[in-house]
Amino acid sequence: MAKIILTGDRPTGRLHLGHYVGSLKRRVDLQNSGEFDDIFIMIADAQALTDNADNPEKVRQNIIEVALDYLSVGLDPAKSTLFIQSQLPQLCELSFYYMNLVTVSRLQRNPTVKSEIQMRNFEASIPVGFFTYPISQAADITAFMATIVPVGEDQLPMLEQTKEIVRKFNQVYGDTLIEPDILLPDNKACLRLPGTDGKAKMSKSLGNCIYLSDSEEDVRKKVMSMYTDPDHIRVQDPGRIEGNCVFTYLDAFCKPEHFEKYLPDYENLDALKEHYKRGGLGDVKVKKFLNAVLQEELAPIRARRKELEKDIPAVYRILKEGSEKAYAVAEGTLRKVKEAMKINYFDDAELIAEQAKKYQEQ
Repeated sequence: MAKIILTGDRPTGRLHLGHYVGSLKRRVDLQNSGEFDDIFIMIADAQALTDNADNPEKVRQNIIEVALDYLSVGLDPAKSTLFIQSQLPQLCELSFYYMNLVTVSRLQRNPTVKSEIQMRNFEASIPVGFFTYPISQAADITAFMATIVPVGEDQLPMLEQTKEIVRKFNQVYGDTLIEPDILLPDNKACLRLPGTDGKAKMSKSLGNCIYLSDSEEDVRKKVMSMYTDPDHIRVQDPGRIEGNCVFTYLDAFCKPEHFEKYLPDYENLDALKEHYKRGGLGDVKVKKFLNAVLQEELAPIRARRKELEKDIPAVYRILKEGSEKAYAVAEGTLRKVKEAMKINYFDDAELIAEQAKKYQEQ
């Protein structure tokens, strides 16, 4: 069986460090591993419209922002297929067929859907398109017969629902679809990177993000204003590591060589944490270290983005060519699905011949 990856992002704004550690960096590693036959990376504009239907221009403008972020972190169109969701009508058709396999009560129980509804204050006014997001996601994944789906921890319930849809489809119509495996970030700190304000999740709507495209000065300002331990008032006070997002970010980004380069007084991150916990280490020093670490990580990304911005038409060409390739693959899957469901009327020569014979004999 071919090893195929499908993953993507909603184009609701520039991508941030939460996206980077949660998925983007891992995608680049998987892309460069040579272990996969195909990697499809989707800009999910159709899904973004489910809660931005009154502001399509926002989604339209963010297509290029996401594409630039993808390319700047190292996603290579020669190795990965980058495409735009709305350019594949097959995904809508697959979603329509899968809707018959899922109950309303099952969608209502999906923890990710519930939390997203609460976060957006939809309550009783939830758009149907947004409500059926898990079904749409199943269509995206199965359209490419994806065997691996890299996701953050918050997306686990969505992938579980995809698995349920695949099992139900195969049970009703025969073995047609592939049940994907879930691939979580390998660094526990990356499962859910908190916002700079200490909130549970980095979110554009909460304004607590460090964006991949932020300037060096913007990153510095955001790091220096980050939430730490509110009880660590004086340098000599003992500090808490748990819930202190500066240390969570260090867990996600810090490497042993960073200490020799930027903070030679400490052997490693454990030593830095121990000093902070017993007191005598100020937040400013730790934040300056984190800033140095993040600037080193983001500098090459920032530089690549500046180069890409010089030829925007070339970026759109990459997306167009990727969408054309993805279209062909999704069309092949749709044909198999319609054949399994016995709604491929015009392609079924046996059906036509059988019906012709039936009426000739009457």
